[in-house]
Amino acid sequence: MARVLVTRRLTPGGTDPLLDAGHEIVAPNDDDDVPLTADALVEGAAACDGMVCLLTDRIDAVVLQAGHHGRLRVVGNAAVGYDNIDVATAHSLGIAVCNTPGVLDATTADLAFLLILAAARNISAAENDLRHGRWAGWGFTTHLAHDVHGATLGLVGYGRIAQAVARRAAGFDMEVLHTTRTPTGLPGYVEELGELLNRSDIVSLHVPLTESTHHLIGAAELALMKPTAVLVNTARGPVIDENALVDALEAGTLHGAGLDVFEGEPSINPRLLGAPRITLLPHIGSATVATRTRMARLACQGVCDVLAWRTPPNLI
Repeated sequence: MARVLVTRRLTPGGTDPLLDAGHEIVAPNDDDDVPLTADALVEGAAACDGMVCLLTDRIDAVVLQAGHHGRLRVVGNAAVGYDNIDVATAHSLGIAVCNTPGVLDATTADLAFLLILAAARNISAAENDLRHGRWAGWGFTTHLAHDVHGATLGLVGYGRIAQAVARRAAGFDMEVLHTTRTPTGLPGYVEELGELLNRSDIVSLHVPLTESTHHLIGAAELALMKPTAVLVNTARGPVIDENALVDALEAGTLHGAGLDVFEGEPSINPRLLGAPRITLLPHIGSATVATRTRMARLACQGVCDVLAWRTPPNLI
């Protein structure tokens, strides 16, 4: 039996693989469900054989070194992205890292398409007018926005989630373009990001957060987009220069935006909160009961596999 630190509250049944394997679960007694402090992560890593963490946990070199000097063998991240973990240091110390690919693709793609519709049709502004008594009744030229059906959708990145968004776009008779670091050889591939931005009515971001994708979309890139276009981000917040985005929205050089992720979250750039024609969601891309439970179980199963000297399919 091994000891496994589970850093945050998971959905019911999420830790079943750990329990079924007979492992001891170490979890914070926290009714408010807030992230562990850096010191608590260090302490937990040093005292446990495995860890199941979330993207809100910074598993940096200090945490991993503490685990290495203890008995930590594996970190299971209940997320697809793993920019919260110093993977290079983990590898150098012989600590395995797992994530949860595949199980949240459809749910996140649904959310991305929700933002596509909301941003293109400027739904948030229309709802706010209704809720705050600013709607004077139906008008022929009120709340005019732009169609999604028949529009050109540009996907930046073309992994599983982006491809799931593309399948949904087919139902709206959209032309779908995509760009990636290396040619895909698939229909709709566009080599240059700038060309994709210039041709697209809607741009949806699906890239991991790396040094090369930090502020991938800034003022220069936004200037290439049509003034009728919208930008959607369900990837990672720092992929967009948020101040440049607000500048474009305020200047009217971009029609709208839909964001589920933010730079510095849970803190939100106050300029975003006051920006026109923008829909903001609190990082809920995978937030359904079924999907979050599958994510938790996959992360826990990866930990179980490593502790049993098996190679998990979700090893990074």
